[in-house]
Amino acid sequence: MNKTIVYTTIAIVIVAILLAAELAVKSNSNSSSAYLVNMDNVALNSSMLNALHLPNSVFAEVGIGGASNFPGKVNATRLSAGGKPAIVYIGADYCPFCAAERWGLVLALSRFGNFTSLHYMTSSASDYSPDTPTFTFYNSTYSSKYISLLTVEIATNKISGGTYAPLQNMTTEEAKIFNVYDLNNSAIPVSDRGGIPLTDFANYSVQMGSNFDPTILQNKSWSQIISLLNNTNSPVSQYVIGSANLVSAEICIITNSTPPLCQQSYMKNIINEVKAA
Repeated sequence: MNKTIVYTTIAIVIVAILLAAELAVKSNSNSSSAYLVNMDNVALNSSMLNALHLPNSVFAEVGIGGASNFPGKVNATRLSAGGKPAIVYIGADYCPFCAAERWGLVLALSRFGNFTSLHYMTSSASDYSPDTPTFTFYNSTYSSKYISLLTVEIATNKISGGTYAPLQNMTTEEAKIFNVYDLNNSAIPVSDRGGIPLTDFANYSVQMGSNFDPTILQNKSWSQIISLLNNTNSPVSQYVIGSANLVSAEICIITNSTPPLCQQSYMKNIINEVKAA
């Protein structure tokens, strides 16, 4: 059977399963916004985790797409954990730009390892791009033979006492990274320092903010986004897959292109583009 037909059939089946699950939740609510919120902290089932492993042809066709926020190179001692290059992500559940950035991160990380625990999340209902569908790294479990993943979600998406309720504390290493590359970064206007998300690729490069505007994902369900990711002409695919390819290129760089994915011609082109940026 033609591989394209197989991939398409699998994608259709997975999306149908996810849509059915979301409709079941939606039936208990009167609005799209409410049913998205009701998915907060619900663990992804195996079907959804598998759906995040998109066909390589999708990544190859999109390239960097609409992504434009290339991580900036830094001069620091390489960061590792467990004997592997470490990626550090600092964000928060309420943050809409974190919501956007996690999509690219999750898709890229799923190419180099596996999430065995990952949860649905939506950004704040009262912030910019309210209720953006995403995931949370809180209580997530990820394994890879190539990289280590260190994440912290500093606050929930719920307001308590006039501010978002705290969730996780940064470790000493995470706080150091945040202070150096965010709070004390002279390249960032003082009024913008302390922002999230921050993603550190083993101290080779650091990305501040997201690769695209979260409104690209607003008012869509997770299954709708997955379906649009497989449509390489859609804005969702162009921005999210483009972001995932940039993250993948960074991972290839910090692992010295050891993963087989890094040897593919289109990935080599993206890696070279990232190195030249």
